[in-house]
Amino acid sequence: MSTAIIPLISTIVSLIFAITVLDQWVARRKPYQLVWAIGLFLYFIGTGTEFWMEGWGLNAGIYRLWYLSGAILVAAYLGMGTIYLLMRQRTAHIIMAILGVVTIYAVFAALTADIDAVALSAMPPLTGEAMPGSVRIMTPFLNSFGTLALVGGAVYSAWIFWRRRILPHRVVSNILIAVGAILPAAGGTSMRLGNPQLFYIFELLGIIIIFLGFLRSSEVFGLYRFPLIHGFKRVSTD
Repeated sequence: MSTAIIPLISTIVSLIFAITVLDQWVARRKPYQLVWAIGLFLYFIGTGTEFWMEGWGLNAGIYRLWYLSGAILVAAYLGMGTIYLLMRQRTAHIIMAILGVVTIYAVFAALTADIDAVALSAMPPLTGEAMPGSVRIMTPFLNSFGTLALVGGAVYSAWIFWRRRILPHRVVSNILIAVGAILPAAGGTSMRLGNPQLFYIFELLGIIIIFLGFLRSSEVFGLYRFPLIHGFKRVSTD
Protein backbone atom coordinates (compact mmCIF):
# COMPACT_ATOMS: atom_id res chain seq x y z
CA MET A 1 0.00 0.00 0.00
CA SER A 2 2.99 2.31 0.56
CA THR A 3 3.57 2.45 -3.22
CA ALA A 4 0.09 3.96 -3.58
CA ILE A 5 0.98 7.12 -1.65
CA ILE A 6 2.59 8.97 -4.56
CA PRO A 7 -0.25 8.40 -7.07
CA LEU A 8 -2.71 9.28 -4.29
CA ILE A 9 -1.02 12.66 -3.80
CA SER A 10 -1.02 13.17 -7.59
CA THR A 11 -4.74 12.40 -7.63
CA ILE A 12 -5.47 14.96 -4.92
CA VAL A 13 -3.29 17.68 -6.48
CA SER A 14 -4.73 17.17 -9.97
CA LEU A 15 -8.30 17.27 -8.62
CA ILE A 16 -7.64 20.55 -6.79
CA PHE A 17 -5.96 21.92 -9.92
CA ALA A 18 -8.87 20.84 -12.13
CA ILE A 19 -11.44 22.44 -9.83
CA THR A 20 -9.38 25.65 -9.72
CA VAL A 21 -9.26 25.91 -13.52
CA LEU A 22 -12.94 25.00 -13.83
CA ASP A 23 -13.74 27.79 -11.38
CA GLN A 24 -11.75 30.18 -13.59
CA TRP A 25 -13.78 29.04 -16.58
CA VAL A 26 -17.07 29.63 -14.72
CA ALA A 27 -15.90 33.16 -13.92
CA ARG A 28 -14.40 34.10 -17.30
CA ARG A 29 -15.76 31.61 -19.88
CA LYS A 30 -12.51 31.27 -21.84
CA PRO A 31 -12.43 28.13 -24.02
CA TYR A 32 -8.84 27.26 -23.09
CA GLN A 33 -9.82 27.13 -19.41
CA LEU A 34 -12.58 24.60 -20.09
CA VAL A 35 -10.33 22.40 -22.22
CA TRP A 36 -7.53 22.56 -19.65
CA ALA A 37 -10.04 21.62 -16.95
CA ILE A 38 -11.06 18.56 -18.98
CA GLY A 39 -7.40 17.62 -19.38
CA LEU A 40 -6.79 17.99 -15.65
CA PHE A 41 -9.80 15.87 -14.77
CA LEU A 42 -8.36 13.23 -17.12
CA TYR A 43 -5.07 13.52 -15.20
CA PHE A 44 -7.08 13.01 -12.00
CA ILE A 45 -8.74 9.89 -13.41
CA GLY A 46 -5.44 8.51 -14.69
CA THR A 47 -3.60 8.94 -11.40
CA GLY A 48 -6.66 7.71 -9.53
CA THR A 49 -6.55 4.43 -11.43
CA GLU A 50 -2.83 4.14 -10.60
CA PHE A 51 -3.67 4.60 -6.92
CA TRP A 52 -6.37 1.94 -7.20
CA MET A 53 -4.02 -0.45 -8.96
CA GLU A 54 -1.34 -0.06 -6.29
CA GLY A 55 -3.84 -0.44 -3.47
CA TRP A 56 -6.23 -3.09 -4.74
CA GLY A 57 -4.69 -4.60 -7.84
CA LEU A 58 -5.14 -4.29 -11.58
CA ASN A 59 -8.17 -5.56 -13.47
CA ALA A 60 -9.45 -5.11 -17.00
CA GLY A 61 -11.84 -2.29 -16.10
CA ILE A 62 -9.23 -0.22 -14.27
CA TYR A 63 -6.75 -0.91 -17.05
CA ARG A 64 -9.17 0.33 -19.73
CA LEU A 65 -9.89 3.50 -17.76
CA TRP A 66 -6.20 4.16 -17.12
CA TYR A 67 -5.24 3.62 -20.76
CA LEU A 68 -8.03 5.83 -22.07
CA SER A 69 -7.52 8.74 -19.68
CA GLY A 70 -3.85 8.56 -18.78
CA ALA A 71 -2.23 7.06 -21.85
CA ILE A 72 -4.39 8.36 -24.72
CA LEU A 73 -6.26 11.57 -23.88
CA VAL A 74 -4.73 13.60 -21.06
CA ALA A 75 -1.76 15.10 -22.94
CA ALA A 76 -3.91 15.86 -25.99
CA TYR A 77 -6.44 17.89 -23.99
CA LEU A 78 -3.82 19.81 -22.03
CA GLY A 79 -2.11 20.65 -25.32
CA MET A 80 -5.44 21.54 -26.90
CA GLY A 81 -6.04 24.08 -24.14
CA THR A 82 -2.78 25.78 -25.07
CA ILE A 83 -3.82 25.82 -28.73
CA TYR A 84 -7.02 27.64 -27.74
CA LEU A 85 -4.94 30.12 -25.76
CA LEU A 86 -2.45 30.92 -28.53
CA MET A 87 -4.24 30.37 -31.83
CA ARG A 88 -7.19 32.02 -33.51
CA GLN A 89 -10.41 30.60 -32.20
CA ARG A 90 -11.57 29.47 -35.64
CA THR A 91 -8.40 27.41 -36.12
CA ALA A 92 -8.64 26.04 -32.59
CA HIS A 93 -12.26 25.03 -33.19
CA ILE A 94 -11.26 23.02 -36.26
CA ILE A 95 -8.50 21.21 -34.38
CA MET A 96 -10.87 20.63 -31.46
CA ALA A 97 -13.46 19.11 -33.80
CA ILE A 98 -10.86 16.64 -35.07
CA LEU A 99 -9.81 15.84 -31.50
CA GLY A 100 -13.46 15.36 -30.57
CA VAL A 101 -13.95 12.77 -33.30
CA VAL A 102 -10.74 11.00 -32.27
CA THR A 103 -11.91 11.07 -28.64
CA ILE A 104 -15.22 9.40 -29.51
CA TYR A 105 -13.37 6.68 -31.39
CA ALA A 106 -10.83 6.29 -28.56
CA VAL A 107 -13.55 5.91 -25.93
CA PHE A 108 -15.37 3.29 -28.01
CA ALA A 109 -12.17 1.45 -28.94
CA ALA A 110 -10.67 1.37 -25.45
CA LEU A 111 -13.88 0.33 -23.68
CA THR A 112 -14.75 -2.42 -26.16
CA ALA A 113 -11.27 -3.75 -26.99
CA ASP A 114 -10.39 -7.34 -26.27
CA ILE A 115 -7.89 -7.15 -23.42
CA ASP A 116 -5.10 -9.72 -23.54
CA ALA A 117 -5.52 -11.32 -20.11
CA VAL A 118 -2.18 -13.12 -20.31
CA ALA A 119 -0.31 -9.91 -21.18
CA LEU A 120 -2.25 -8.02 -18.50
CA SER A 121 -1.09 -10.41 -15.80
CA ALA A 122 2.49 -10.73 -17.06
CA MET A 123 3.37 -7.19 -18.18
CA PRO A 124 5.15 -4.55 -16.08
CA PRO A 125 2.62 -2.29 -14.38
CA LEU A 126 0.60 -0.09 -16.71
CA THR A 127 1.97 -0.41 -20.20
CA GLY A 128 0.06 -0.81 -23.43
CA GLU A 129 0.97 -4.45 -23.95
CA ALA A 130 -2.50 -5.76 -23.13
CA MET A 131 -4.26 -3.42 -25.58
CA PRO A 132 -4.72 -4.37 -29.23
CA GLY A 133 -2.70 -2.48 -31.81
CA SER A 134 -5.79 -0.67 -33.13
CA VAL A 135 -6.00 1.16 -29.79
CA ARG A 136 -2.31 1.54 -29.08
CA ILE A 137 -1.63 3.22 -32.42
CA MET A 138 -3.41 6.38 -31.22
CA THR A 139 -1.18 6.86 -28.18
CA PRO A 140 2.08 8.16 -29.73
CA PHE A 141 0.24 10.55 -32.06
CA LEU A 142 -1.99 12.08 -29.38
CA ASN A 143 0.79 12.24 -26.79
CA SER A 144 3.19 13.86 -29.25
CA PHE A 145 0.54 16.36 -30.32
CA GLY A 146 -0.36 17.26 -26.73
CA THR A 147 3.17 17.43 -25.36
CA LEU A 148 4.46 19.51 -28.26
CA ALA A 149 1.52 21.90 -28.02
CA LEU A 150 1.79 22.32 -24.25
CA VAL A 151 5.58 22.55 -24.02
CA GLY A 152 6.00 24.46 -27.28
CA GLY A 153 3.24 26.90 -26.38
CA ALA A 154 4.72 27.54 -22.93
CA VAL A 155 8.25 28.05 -24.30
CA TYR A 156 6.95 30.35 -27.05
CA SER A 157 4.95 32.41 -24.56
CA ALA A 158 7.91 32.68 -22.19
CA TRP A 159 10.10 33.88 -25.06
CA ILE A 160 7.55 36.49 -26.17
CA PHE A 161 7.22 37.95 -22.67
CA TRP A 162 10.98 37.90 -22.15
CA ARG A 163 11.71 39.54 -25.51
CA ARG A 164 9.18 42.30 -24.88
CA ARG A 165 10.42 42.77 -21.30
CA ILE A 166 6.88 42.70 -19.96
CA LEU A 167 5.11 40.66 -17.28
CA PRO A 168 8.24 38.86 -15.98
CA HIS A 169 6.07 36.61 -13.80
CA ARG A 170 4.64 35.18 -17.02
CA VAL A 171 8.14 34.16 -18.15
CA VAL A 172 8.65 32.19 -14.95
CA SER A 173 5.12 30.79 -15.12
CA ASN A 174 5.53 29.45 -18.64
CA ILE A 175 8.96 27.98 -17.94
CA LEU A 176 7.50 26.08 -14.99
CA ILE A 177 4.64 24.81 -17.16
CA ALA A 178 7.06 23.63 -19.85
CA VAL A 179 9.27 21.80 -17.33
CA GLY A 180 6.27 20.24 -15.61
CA ALA A 181 4.84 19.03 -18.92
CA ILE A 182 8.10 17.32 -19.89
CA LEU A 183 8.46 15.33 -16.66
CA PRO A 184 5.54 12.86 -17.05
CA ALA A 185 6.48 12.28 -20.69
CA ALA A 186 10.06 11.51 -19.64
CA GLY A 187 8.85 9.34 -16.79
CA GLY A 188 6.93 7.15 -19.21
CA THR A 189 10.22 5.57 -20.24
CA SER A 190 10.80 4.32 -16.70
CA MET A 191 7.31 2.81 -16.66
CA ARG A 192 8.00 0.88 -19.85
CA LEU A 193 11.20 -0.40 -18.24
CA GLY A 194 9.18 -1.75 -15.32
CA ASN A 195 9.89 1.01 -12.77
CA PRO A 196 6.47 2.49 -11.93
CA GLN A 197 7.69 4.18 -8.75
CA LEU A 198 10.00 6.52 -10.67
CA PHE A 199 7.19 7.24 -13.12
CA TYR A 200 4.86 8.11 -10.25
CA ILE A 201 7.46 10.55 -8.89
CA PHE A 202 7.86 12.25 -12.28
CA GLU A 203 4.09 12.36 -12.66
CA LEU A 204 3.65 13.99 -9.24
CA LEU A 205 6.46 16.49 -9.79
CA GLY A 206 5.01 17.32 -13.20
CA ILE A 207 1.53 18.22 -11.97
CA ILE A 208 2.91 20.16 -8.99
CA ILE A 209 5.27 22.22 -11.16
CA ILE A 210 2.56 22.93 -13.74
CA PHE A 211 0.22 23.97 -10.92
CA LEU A 212 2.89 26.29 -9.50
CA GLY A 213 3.36 27.78 -12.97
CA PHE A 214 -0.38 28.29 -13.23
CA LEU A 215 -0.57 29.95 -9.81
CA ARG A 216 2.54 32.05 -10.50
CA SER A 217 0.47 34.09 -12.93
CA SER A 218 -1.04 36.84 -10.76
CA GLU A 219 -4.22 37.10 -12.80
CA VAL A 220 -4.86 33.40 -12.21
CA PHE A 221 -3.70 33.31 -8.59
CA GLY A 222 -6.26 35.90 -7.58
CA LEU A 223 -7.83 39.27 -8.11
CA TYR A 224 -6.04 40.92 -5.21
CA ARG A 225 -2.50 41.88 -4.32
CA PHE A 226 -1.39 42.71 -0.83
CA PRO A 227 0.83 45.83 -0.66
CA LEU A 228 2.61 46.16 2.67
CA ILE A 229 1.16 49.58 3.49
CA HIS A 230 -1.91 50.26 1.41
CA GLY A 231 -3.90 47.11 2.18
CA PHE A 232 -6.01 45.35 -0.42
CA LYS A 233 -5.92 46.70 -3.95
CA ARG A 234 -8.07 45.38 -6.75
CA VAL A 235 -6.12 44.64 -9.93
CA SER A 236 -7.31 43.93 -13.43
CA THR A 237 -7.32 40.34 -14.68
CA ASP A 238 -7.44 41.25 -18.36
